[in-house]
Amino acid sequence: MKIIRSINAITHPFPKAVVTIGNFDGVHLGHQALLEEVVRTAGQLDGTSVAMTFEPHPARYFRPEARLPLITLLEQKMELIAAVGIEVLICPPFDRSFADISADAFLNDLLVTRIGMRAIVVGKDYRFGKGRAGTLDMLAAQGKELGFEVITPDWVCHSPDPSERVSSTLIRERIMDGDMAHARDMLGRYYQIRGTVAHGRNRRGRLLGFPTANIHLQDELCPATGVYAVLAEVAGKEHWGVANIGYSPTFDDHQFTVEVHLLDFDQPIYDTVIRVHFVHRLRSEIRFDSIDALADQIRHDVVVARKFLAALPPMSGLSPSQISGTP
Repeated sequence: MKIIRSINAITHPFPKAVVTIGNFDGVHLGHQALLEEVVRTAGQLDGTSVAMTFEPHPARYFRPEARLPLITLLEQKMELIAAVGIEVLICPPFDRSFADISADAFLNDLLVTRIGMRAIVVGKDYRFGKGRAGTLDMLAAQGKELGFEVITPDWVCHSPDPSERVSSTLIRERIMDGDMAHARDMLGRYYQIRGTVAHGRNRRGRLLGFPTANIHLQDELCPATGVYAVLAEVAGKEHWGVANIGYSPTFDDHQFTVEVHLLDFDQPIYDTVIRVHFVHRLRSEIRFDSIDALADQIRHDVVVARKFLAALPPMSGLSPSQISGTP
């Protein structure tokens, strides 16, 4: 997938460009449906599949104090969009000059003239341009005049109720509640965080006999505090694990950490970037009366996590014997 980080870097129109535009935070099943329609339509036209997204997320630009938690940081978003088969990803910086582009200029100057749009695939609530003045009616009218098609696929729903469509907002709520099953159903995959393994307290190793990888998060959404069964990717290999997110109340030092105990794993991985996929929330954080009681609970957590993970198909098609931590 070709990545273009500036509008000015587009020096000539793409052949028969089929375009979709959005924030695509999470690249969830609804987003995937739009992207797949772009790829399919471009194939029919013998054209170019193009997606446009923005960095930073416009909500973060307009309301920086709110610090909207992101489901996917840009690196993962790009990976997921590429996996659908998009040929070109345009990701301009979202700043004041971009925000001030009028709907007419956005459509005629950018999409039609510069990109060469022959079809656009967007959701039924799509708005564009300064003040979100551009509408689907405007697209339809201009499409008839300028010769491009407007495609608005049906919403993707996560239940029989058509009003409960898959959305980034709903997924954020589920993740923040620790409801990883429903988040997975809407994402089409396990929710993932990625970060660098840092030196931390490692009290679980020294005092409890359960060494952990302390993950330094970047800026992504963090699941609810608690203990989770996880799948972790380390150097391209999958491992079973148990993650603890929170403040370790038994130690009473009020330090927030994300710690992952990789099952049957004893290699040094400091300063390594690992990816952690959240499968199931085992329990909430609990304050124990003693270190021994906490260690007993962790041993129980590991047993329960193994049962959950043993029932899963491998994420990347590996056989169980190729995944560390399998019985």
